[in-house]
Amino acid sequence: MSTFSGLNTAYTGLVAARQGLNVVGQNIANANTEGYTRQRISTSSTGALERTGLLTGGARPGQGVSVDAIARLGDLNLDARVRAAAGAAGYSAVRAAAMAELETSLREPGENGLSAQLQEFWAAWQDLSNRTGDPAAGAVVLEEAGTLAGMIGRGYQDVAGQWARVRAGAGTMAAELNSAAVQVAGLNEKIRFALASGGSANELIDQRSQLTTAIAELSGATVRDKGNGQVDVLLGGNALVSGSTAQAVKVTGPDSMDGGAAVQLEWAGRTGTPLVLDGGEIAGALSVLGGAGGEGPLRAAGRDYNGVAEQLAKAVNDVHRTGYTAGGATGADFFGFRPGLPPAQALAVLPAGPEDIAAAAQDAGKLDGSVADAISQLG
Repeated sequence: MSTFSGLNTAYTGLVAARQGLNVVGQNIANANTEGYTRQRISTSSTGALERTGLLTGGARPGQGVSVDAIARLGDLNLDARVRAAAGAAGYSAVRAAAMAELETSLREPGENGLSAQLQEFWAAWQDLSNRTGDPAAGAVVLEEAGTLAGMIGRGYQDVAGQWARVRAGAGTMAAELNSAAVQVAGLNEKIRFALASGGSANELIDQRSQLTTAIAELSGATVRDKGNGQVDVLLGGNALVSGSTAQAVKVTGPDSMDGGAAVQLEWAGRTGTPLVLDGGEIAGALSVLGGAGGEGPLRAAGRDYNGVAEQLAKAVNDVHRTGYTAGGATGADFFGFRPGLPPAQALAVLPAGPEDIAAAAQDAGKLDGSVADAISQLG
């Protein structure tokens, strides 16, 4: 072996060592970079040159070291577990945030809650039964009734406002999902081209891994490796991304809680067919809004507010109609409903003043408060 051959062997070792230092430096520089996957140099020994002729016998040393690749130390199984965990966490996080906001809006238990105001309302009727001839006692009943009706209406409005915010958020998340899918499709093509030309696609694969994790967090999507550097992203078994092609999704349904219809995710090109997700933030939002599987907790809360208003009005009115005002009028309702609104927001107090409250029983005298006492016992 010539001197120059030995120098070349040493040179290949220096080149490999320098490349290794470069990779180490890249790993250290990106230690805090989100989504970066550690890399490692892959080397192999270079065999001896083949010689022909009569004097070719004897052992010959190799020609140094060859840098074969810079390997990305990722794990497909761990990546799949991360995406599955992201989908489950996204679903739970959206539902937990929605339920926490709903709980806060109820203000229960506490002095600002509906139950406390109901107690004030019943207590005002009890006080009126003891002081029927005092206009101030009647005024307190009307004031507490108005406060109660307003609280029920505001509670319903809080729920309706939260529903509208979650609905808008679901549309935004669908747009984010579409954008990420387009980016994954573009990276698929770049990675395939880079690998086919013998280049390194590690950084591109890192970017794609971040995007697929974000897609899983949004939609509970799964990823299938195609083996040529590209991946498919699946939603409910159907391809959101296939190679360099991305499909689009959209959220359909009413923009307000009063719309009644289901809110669901659909393929943009197949209107009317719901896309069932396995998890993710969008699935969490749809479960809160009320999709094809049910009305959801927000609509249930709104329905309960309407039920409280209707039951309260019926219970009080049934007793109030049997009573007599100071002027002898009877058969009048205490609560009514304004037209064109949900019952919780439509609830209104009908008596214009204390003199219109029917607190006395028939033939019991103007100062009788037996009907007011009966209403106070409804609580």
